[in-house]
Amino acid sequence: MALDWLKKIGPSKGQYFLEGATLIYTLLTSIVIIILYGQMDHPGEMLIERALIVVGTFFFISVYRKYPCKVTAFLRIAFQMSLLTYWYSDTFEFNRLLPNLDHIFAQAEQTLFGFQPAYWFQRELPQLWISEPLNMGYFAYFPLIATIVCWHFVMRFDLFERVAFVLMTSFFLYYIIYMVLPVAGPQFYFPAIGEENVLAGVFPAVGDYFNLHPELLPGVEHGQGIFYSLVEGSQAVGERPTAAFPSSHVGISTIIMLMGWRSSKKLVLCMLPFYILLCIATVYIQAHYVIDVFAGWASGYLLYVFVSWLFRKMLSHNQD
Repeated sequence: MALDWLKKIGPSKGQYFLEGATLIYTLLTSIVIIILYGQMDHPGEMLIERALIVVGTFFFISVYRKYPCKVTAFLRIAFQMSLLTYWYSDTFEFNRLLPNLDHIFAQAEQTLFGFQPAYWFQRELPQLWISEPLNMGYFAYFPLIATIVCWHFVMRFDLFERVAFVLMTSFFLYYIIYMVLPVAGPQFYFPAIGEENVLAGVFPAVGDYFNLHPELLPGVEHGQGIFYSLVEGSQAVGERPTAAFPSSHVGISTIIMLMGWRSSKKLVLCMLPFYILLCIATVYIQAHYVIDVFAGWASGYLLYVFVSWLFRKMLSHNQD
């Protein structure tokens, strides 16, 4: 039975649509790097990294064409998705050249709520029994991505490529937004302007401050536990002052829920608690303003509709 499941599925005529999206994104960002070469921090290294990604992409395509089965098909997709953290931090190398816009978003938040929810949330509710579930929800982000992809690989292989394409292409579209919309989020902006300004509702522009100070300062020690430590540790390693608006955590998780609902409502019910906790946690740990969450919900739905339509159009064109 296992051998039947791993049976050959036929060599691909070329790259998957997902790999095509990666190559297009790589090409477009490489062109931008070349144009802005003299202004960027390490453009030569970025171009070399992109060349290695292209080589890796065609390597896994060649492996699949030589050994066409579900395992090598999975490796092709897994390689592309393993690059997510690289592409995320890469957006900072572009938007650091633009003046920061957090003052606009923080002021909008203040106007909407009369205070800063991201500042007060964790300070008013620091208890371990609140902190740990929320940090667990935030930490569940990548496990949710892995779950939806692996579930389709095992249970609905006919939708496997579609799911991977919708996820990765949505990520790329978010990343393009982040490159031109430099919003760092409360966890970077509030320490930069000082607590006294946050409490007074004064939100000065910081210009290119984050271009020179990209480090993430330690967060408020609210109910330290295992998941708090995991989130703090992962952010200390991979977080950059970028990608706050709209929240891709919320947007991509919404896309995951929508794709899961189409395939298995039981799967969605299992993921639902983590999804709810994640959406709340983005504000609790100060990664996002509340308006980022609202924008994440809206953009997640719109991207799901658009990228799913795009996949169907390309599939139809490819079959003609």
